[in-house]
Amino acid sequence: MEFPPKRLLVVGDRVLITPEEGEDRTRVGLYLPATALETQQVQSGLVVAVGPGEPVADLGSFDEEPWKAERREGRRSGMQTRVGDHAIFFRKAAVEITFEERKYLVVPQGAILVLVRDEIPI
Repeated sequence: MEFPPKRLLVVGDRVLITPEEGEDRTRVGLYLPATALETQQVQSGLVVAVGPGEPVADLGSFDEEPWKAERREGRRSGMQTRVGDHAIFFRKAAVEITFEERKYLVVPQGAILVLVRDEIPI
């Protein structure tokens, strides 16, 4: 029996990032041990998937009694991060996972400090 391929789905306001390994050498050529690289507060990487955003409450549903309110499709807050962005984020907020022998970081959008995006000129 053959199973379909698996894929990662990012939920909420989280972003899936392939980390860039830090420079293991200083500008003058000194090698840095892994422990020195781990003490840095920020890290960077390429955004490979983005969640749908956090659910936003429908304020109109408070006008009716809760048991009478119809089930409506929820709205979500927009995600500023896009696939293909280069993100710089707080290292402590990232959760490392391994999926099909590849290393990823799951980062909440709020922990991302800066995005670098290639804009297509008009």
